[in-house]
Amino acid sequence: MRIVIVMAALCAAAGCGSSDPGPAQPAQTQPAQTTTSEPAASTRHTGTLAPVEAADTAFTYNPAVAPPGAELELEVVEADSMTTVRLSVDRLLPDRGYAIHAHTQPCGRVGTDAGPHYQHEIDPAATPDKPSVDPAYANPQNEIWLDLTTDGQGSGSTEATVPFVFGDRVPASIVVHEQQKTATEHGKAGTAGARLACFTAPFR
Repeated sequence: MRIVIVMAALCAAAGCGSSDPGPAQPAQTQPAQTTTSEPAASTRHTGTLAPVEAADTAFTYNPAVAPPGAELELEVVEADSMTTVRLSVDRLLPDRGYAIHAHTQPCGRVGTDAGPHYQHEIDPAATPDKPSVDPAYANPQNEIWLDLTTDGQGSGSTEATVPFVFGDRVPASIVVHEQQKTATEHGKAGTAGARLACFTAPFR
């Protein structure tokens, strides 16, 4: 009996069989994880094609294929080290493809006034008289290509996203070419035939 009493006393002192876990400990919390992204920079421009003698910002050099009165809307969004360019057109020829690119200079009275294609990394072999045709530089990741095909009413839209944002150099215009798609093969990459129209549209 003495042994039982002693064991019971020892057990009570040590807390044997107790289901009480003791005072609750405060939960450990982790600091909230936050992510930040660059604020988007957006710009939008619209223009209506007009004959050279009457044009201000949107010129047609071939009214039969790029009719006066055709409307172009360009939107540029820079965010998170990428740039998205969207182009919408109305009143061009129906059911026709147009190769369209960003160029370095504003439009003028002749198509060549818009200069060469804008390139993020400039082809060192290119010259003013011999534009880049090397697919290592003349490609839709280093340039801005906006090829599109119109519907039965002459409307269409296209979008291009490139893996860069603009620095000191920014495109100044987009040029509509006669070919329906931009060439990609070596020696012809980036070419698309004669310049049908031009729209001066600052990209920033």
